[in-house]
Amino acid sequence: MTSGRILVTGGAGYIGSHTSYACLDAGHDIVVLDDLSTGVEACIPEKATFVQGSIGDLDLVAETLKKHEISAILHFAGRIVVPESVENPIKYYKENTLQSLGLLETAKECGVNNFIFSSTAAVYAPPPEGEMAGLIEDAEKTPLSPYGQSKLMTEHMIRDIGIAHVLNSVVLRYFNVAGADPKGRTGQSTPNATHLIKVASQTALGQRENLALYGDDYPTPDGTCIRDYIHVSDLASAHVHALEKLLADGGQYTMNCGYGRGASVHDVIKAVEGVTGASLPVNIVERRAGDAPVLISNNERILQTLPWKPEHDDLSKMISSALEWERHLSTKNSRNK
Repeated sequence: MTSGRILVTGGAGYIGSHTSYACLDAGHDIVVLDDLSTGVEACIPEKATFVQGSIGDLDLVAETLKKHEISAILHFAGRIVVPESVENPIKYYKENTLQSLGLLETAKECGVNNFIFSSTAAVYAPPPEGEMAGLIEDAEKTPLSPYGQSKLMTEHMIRDIGIAHVLNSVVLRYFNVAGADPKGRTGQSTPNATHLIKVASQTALGQRENLALYGDDYPTPDGTCIRDYIHVSDLASAHVHALEKLLADGGQYTMNCGYGRGASVHDVIKAVEGVTGASLPVNIVERRAGDAPVLISNNERILQTLPWKPEHDDLSKMISSALEWERHLSTKNSRNK
């Protein structure tokens, strides 16, 4: 379908692997670059070409771009744990911001002019207390964590390089990603992942003693944080549409990826209990550094710009798919013992 292959950095990770499958399903030829520091090789599609290595190895990046005649880059590689970024900001500015700069520079030198960036709702300033409206893309950006700041800095680099040179780009700001591939091909496989629905699923299956609830005294209706949860397969679909938009029309775009409504931590717990039919053991602990009380998207721009239509907009279905993947991992791990 394309004149060249698509490079997926971090394609062995949670969102990167789902997007790799979605690209292949849409007829695109992909190359996955991943150092497997957090990604899992088994999650890479068999039809993908796999190059093991870091985006920080710019000689390898250049060799890969040239050898495989890459026409576009989908950039997922990076660190994503908010509390860790507060404790170790140097790691996040180095691996998220500086390595992204090296990737962008190498892409420019190799003539790759299409770039899609995995950004985050963590770039936004928390809305005023009591405000539940969705955040538009032009809302104030005041990240609460080095993670959010590292992503925002990369957004600025993409914008500035795009102005000075020929760089077509889409920045997609994710809200809270959940669920797993409905076909069972991949899911959240990173050990000790911190995604709420993954942790809740593991707790429901007895793989964790309890679910840590980080603060129940936020200025929200039930005291817990509210997030806009989006199924990972819908997010992967958004990337494919963004890719095809760039390849067809070029341009520079920044868009939220969410459903435009929020669910609290308590809502998620109740939904897990509804799916499993059992109570979830919950341990209330102190707030985590860097957590905003409310983050909900306004998704009008992506709906107007891309032919993207969410197909999995149901919290219970997200939880069910996440539970199925955790059962799959548990069975797989028990066989490997």
